[in-house]
Amino acid sequence: MLTKDVAHLTPLPVADHSMLREILHPERDPVDIRYSLAHAVVHGGGASLKHRLASVEVYYFLTGTGVMHVEEESAAVGPGRTVVVPAGAIQWVCNTGDHDLEFLCIVDPAWREEDEEF
Repeated sequence: MLTKDVAHLTPLPVADHSMLREILHPERDPVDIRYSLAHAVVHGGGASLKHRLASVEVYYFLTGTGVMHVEEESAAVGPGRTVVVPAGAIQWVCNTGDHDLEFLCIVDPAWREEDEEF
């Protein structure tokens, strides 16, 4: 059994301007999965950069309030909301509150730097 506590993972600033803690990745963890899982934070009033991934991405929002943009569509997000971003779609998220917007990111197949475009 593999267990991890997100509080003990080092947060890293990433190219899209969010803070990310990688939870699971099949290339770096002893797991037989094809997806990656990360915990992300966009600070109050902030936003991630517009970007696209070659993979499908699922966002599951934990805390805070914001607006998720996928191509020409946008939707309010907050705790309990899930957004599926199709592969190749331009996406970004804006934090509309004063507190951190926290969410989980599932990328399938697993995130690779060369599959992300800004």
